[in-house]
Amino acid sequence: MRFLAVIGVIAILAVIGAAIYFFGGYYSVAAAEPNPGIVDRALGRIRVASIEHHATGTSPVRLDDPAVVRDGARAYSELGCVNCHGAPGVDWAKFSEGLRPDPPDLKDVAKELEPGEIFWVVKNGINMTGMPSFGLIKTEDKKMWAIAAFVKKLPTVSPDDYKAWSEARATEAPSK
Repeated sequence: MRFLAVIGVIAILAVIGAAIYFFGGYYSVAAAEPNPGIVDRALGRIRVASIEHHATGTSPVRLDDPAVVRDGARAYSELGCVNCHGAPGVDWAKFSEGLRPDPPDLKDVAKELEPGEIFWVVKNGINMTGMPSFGLIKTEDKKMWAIAAFVKKLPTVSPDDYKAWSEARATEAPSK
């Protein structure tokens, strides 16, 4: 019984110490300083679990339709995704190197996430990462699904194709 009391006291002291550290301002939120590894691991796991839990939507468009993928490349460019994530043949903007956590390489993300998860992130954003919510600026769901289709295709998109797709005029006939 005494052993459990000691464990309880240690746990309470650890919680009080953590509260003082985080809420007392000792933990630096500066992007110029790296997070402790445990914080990065915890936030990463929380992010993955949240996306998996909340991303339940299904696409109203065929994500393998080449016209949808082209529309997604154009929307990816127009909405500024290329600034933080780059694109085939296009480097990301210099400022994105100062974001913490670093914006992911979407060629890798495309392999790891389902289209519905990509859509959910584009629509809702991710707190404390710099990833904005495009749903808050009233971006149409169809456009965000097209971005998800493009991101899934991203590992195989050539720089020439991306350039042609992203520069396509909005006056072209819309895809069905």
